[in-house]
Order: sequence, then C-alpha cells, then structure tokens
Amino acid sequence: MKTDLTDTTSSKINKALVLGRRAIGTPAVGMVLTLVIVTDEENAYDALKAANEASREHPSRTLVVIKRVSRSPRDRANTRLDAEVRLGADAGSGETVILRLYGEVVGHAQSVVLPLLLPDAPVVVWWPVNAPTDPANDPLGALAQRRVTDTYAAEQPIEELTARADTYTPGDTDLSWTRITPWRSMLAAALDQVHCKVTSADVEGEEFNPSVELLAMWLAERLKVPVRRSLSQGPGLTSVRLETSAGPIVLDRPDGSLATLSIEGQPDRAVALKRRETAELIAEELRRLDPDDTYAASLKFGLERLDEEAAVTAPAPEEPAPDVTAAPESAAEPSKKAPAKKAPAKKAAAK
Repeated sequence: MKTDLTDTTSSKINKALVLGRRAIGTPAVGMVLTLVIVTDEENAYDALKAANEASREHPSRTLVVIKRVSRSPRDRANTRLDAEVRLGADAGSGETVILRLYGEVVGHAQSVVLPLLLPDAPVVVWWPVNAPTDPANDPLGALAQRRVTDTYAAEQPIEELTARADTYTPGDTDLSWTRITPWRSMLAAALDQVHCKVTSADVEGEEFNPSVELLAMWLAERLKVPVRRSLSQGPGLTSVRLETSAGPIVLDRPDGSLATLSIEGQPDRAVALKRRETAELIAEELRRLDPDDTYAASLKFGLERLDEEAAVTAPAPEEPAPDVTAAPESAAEPSKKAPAKKAPAKKAAAK
C-alpha cells in the first residue's frame, strides 16, 4: 500500500501511517527500531532495497531522508516537504516513509524526522554516501544510539578513515569494518587451533580499500606484531598471512567467494568467504546497538602508528643472522682470531 503526500507535514504523515495500518488490518505497531537513511536521489533506491531486505530480520520503521538540491534562488525560497508512505508488501516487514525535503527545510531535517520516530525504540542513522565528518554532532546523528557510515563510498577512503578516528564517539561504526567480520572470525579460529606465537603479518588487498587498513590495524592492535600491507588486483581483501613460531597461517581468497585456509602441518581447507551484499552488512549492524569497543580500539590504533611503530615491512626472520656475523668480517683482524670473536656471539644467541 502506497500513499503519496505533497507539501505535507509530519503530523499528516503520522496520520497516514495510522490509517494505512488499519486499512491493511495491522493496527498494532510491531517494529523494534527506527532506521533513518540519509542519502541522495541517486542512491536512495539501492539503500532502501537493502533496508527492506534487512527488515525481515529486524522489523523497523524506515525513514528515508532525501535532501533535494535547489538550483535557483527562487527554488531555495520555496520550502516544501513531500512524502511517500509505504506499508504491507511494499515496505518489507515494517513501515517505510520516503521524505523529500526542498528549500530551507533541508537544513532542519531533524525537526521533520523527530515526530516520526517510534516511541521508546532505539534509533539508527545510516549514511550510505556523503556522511558527515563528525556523525555524532550531526543534527540527525544526535538523535541516534548507533551511527553507520561507509568510508568505502567516500572519494578518498583512507583520508576519511583517519577523520573517523579523530571524531569517533561511542556508537559510531562503519560498513568497511563490518565487511571484515568473517575474516576476523576465521583468523581467530585458525589461531585457536595452533599453539604458537605470531611474529608478523601481511594483509593483501586492492588499493584505497579501508577494510584492508582496518584489518591491519586490528591485527597490529590485538597481536602487537608488525603488519605489512600489500597491493593486489582485488576484489576487496585477497589474502592474510600470519608468520608464527609453528609455521605460516595463510587465508587466501583470490576470487571474492571461496577462500583457502592453510596451516602448517594440516591439510588445506576450503572455506566460504564470499563478499556480502549491503543488506547483509546493515542487518549485522542492527543486531547490536551497544558501542563496538573492538572497532574503536582498532580505529584509534591509527594509520600513522601502523606505519611507524608496527612497521610497513615486516622483518624477515633471517635478517638478524647476517648482522651478528658482520662485525667479525668487517674487522681488520687476522683470520686465525676470527673464531675467538664468533664464540661469544653464538653463546649470546643460545641464551
């Protein structure tokens, strides 16, 4: 059921929702949260489609806020609110209200959205594109318990990721972090199978992919080891290699769907690790509404610290050996005295 409202108000939209529920025979409100999607006309269809699919797991009232750009001073002076109310089969398992804002009301979207929020229900705001630099201080973001962004859709994803770290507030999250959840789960499970110490790591993925940086920062922050980032043709993340005292652990996914887990001393195993659609990502984020402390710790680890302290190039295990023997070779001493100088070095290594 669809109801179009032109030049309307929030109270008329609420009335249309009540009348619509009665018309389709569901007067009770069974939604568990309010999902506010802030987007433009170009990305509204894809975002709404993903939200409708996610509503099968999380029945919600979805408010799509589309800020229309006025091209002339005369249009900017005309303030108008148009709405489209969808219920029943047209709105998945919840309710959908598409709000199109014109003129000065574009700068006061929170005053339009506030009367439409479900009472005593959590609020999640999602920016599929063009997210604010500080989501928590955005007028719409201030209404929410959770704020979801996507740095992968930004024009400069790595710089955007750094800005997210500077303005992080508990409740912020990013779909680039959600994308690496299966990778983190698989790597943690692999380390549980082997009693070893991780010495270094290598994360390989396509260029300008914030998920690569987030996974590298997560490994560096949790394992306290040097992490190297390598480039590949993608798609997305392609490989993670952990150097351990028991041999390398490699999780390789060259095609974006099927990965191979290799552990020293065990047969290779094929694991399903496909790239997930946006609907699956947003559904995962709606499962938890408390702050994600692991994401906060990884994000605040910092790209600069990853480069300087964790080292871009992980040290090779054979590098220390030439350094120990270099001093005797470079010293201008007779060859018969060389063994006497090597002996202390061997004892130190044994210790």
